[in-house]
Amino acid sequence: MTSNRPILTAEDMDREVLATYPTEAFNSREYLAAEKTLLWPKVWQMVERMEDLPDVGDWLTYNVADESIIVMRVAEGEGAEAFRAFHNVCPHRGRQLISVPAMDSGGVHDVRGKGRSSFVCGFHGWTYDTEGRNTYLLDPQNWQNKLTAEMTCLSTVKLGLWGGFIYINMDPDSVSLKEWMGRCGEILEHFEFDKMRYKWRQWAIYPCNWKVAIEAFLEPYHISGTHTQLLAFGDYYAASQQYGWHSVSKYDTRDDQFKMAQASGTVRAGKGGDPRVSTYELIRENWETVMNTASTETLVNAASRMVDELPEGSTPAECIAHWLKSAKADDVARGVIWPEIPPEIQAESGLAWGIFPNQNILHGVTFASPAYRVRPYGDDPNQCIFEAYALERYPEGEAPVTHWVEAEKTEENWGPVLMQDFANMEFVHKGMKSSGFRGPLPNPHQEQKVINLHRNLAKFVGRGQPRHLL
Repeated sequence: MTSNRPILTAEDMDREVLATYPTEAFNSREYLAAEKTLLWPKVWQMVERMEDLPDVGDWLTYNVADESIIVMRVAEGEGAEAFRAFHNVCPHRGRQLISVPAMDSGGVHDVRGKGRSSFVCGFHGWTYDTEGRNTYLLDPQNWQNKLTAEMTCLSTVKLGLWGGFIYINMDPDSVSLKEWMGRCGEILEHFEFDKMRYKWRQWAIYPCNWKVAIEAFLEPYHISGTHTQLLAFGDYYAASQQYGWHSVSKYDTRDDQFKMAQASGTVRAGKGGDPRVSTYELIRENWETVMNTASTETLVNAASRMVDELPEGSTPAECIAHWLKSAKADDVARGVIWPEIPPEIQAESGLAWGIFPNQNILHGVTFASPAYRVRPYGDDPNQCIFEAYALERYPEGEAPVTHWVEAEKTEENWGPVLMQDFANMEFVHKGMKSSGFRGPLPNPHQEQKVINLHRNLAKFVGRGQPRHLL
């Protein structure tokens, strides 16, 4: 029986050992309940971008499972000390300080505001300053004046900053955010996400478990079966690699003679007889069908000129070098400066990172998009909150003003490629409930990010470990 086979290790994944795992994580209400106490309060989670809280007194709520966290800017500056995070609950009788209606009762994505100098409980008026200290409670003598500051303050939450993102962790004994991000964080810091800004951001309630949703974007292996229109422009053979809590996917080549340093990430040549043309067609198709992401307008325009600027017979490597040099100069002229990324970092950075437990970011030199975050939806393992966003570098003062928008699941709102992904997600989830489904058979070379997700989930939830298939 599978349950008697060895549990998969990181070394096993590096050797691409065949593996499987149970479907309880997707279908079980008991598993969802376990996540509420064993997973979400114990992991570092991305809340929002720093620029969403530009002024002292700006605040918002972050809601996951049964937890609601208030995140607030309390001082000027760009360090973590300029922010505070608290559990959104009054220590008196447990009322939320900020009322956050449940998603499954017509609730909202988040609640946010400006100019806050205190929090007042709507039940009995207990009041707290921006450091979480109680500054007013009615009739303290009725407790014989024995209530202490520790009894009456708000419960604090650990907060960290990385790449312009605000992260929180509800576990006071957790490792630091830097340690949590590990090598993934070290690599992606070279891309300077903190200098990017939202291009757009939107969300929807989707009929599948949150893990089904994030898995749909953790690997390019599905492209040949789902996004068949893209096959005319590029070869999407992939590889993936575990990095502890996190993991990376990258484009690969089946034939070693065609490998090149730039081919693993978003910067690569298209397929076809003339790489000047095919590279442009590849970048344009991705740009137009993935909501103007996976590239930038500057990169698309620079690619379109290669057929005029390069001689016939130029090699793929020559096309890539010319394209990037041209796009970089175009960006400099409009006030966008590219980060200097060492070649070895560029090669290791791959295509997209799965940041455990619920983020996936496809990154480029001046963009990070598309990117995804998913969260559970109330007590229903059959639904999730699915969020997508795009980041890009802009000239000073030219970043668009964006807000989280609930977007109906239409091609107009989400583009054809994401709608193709959506068409899978619901029915993957339904199929996993079939008594005829014997369990997943993930590709150990191309879908290692999916396997690693379940390996790390099991560390928190205590069951569902991937095991050797054979």
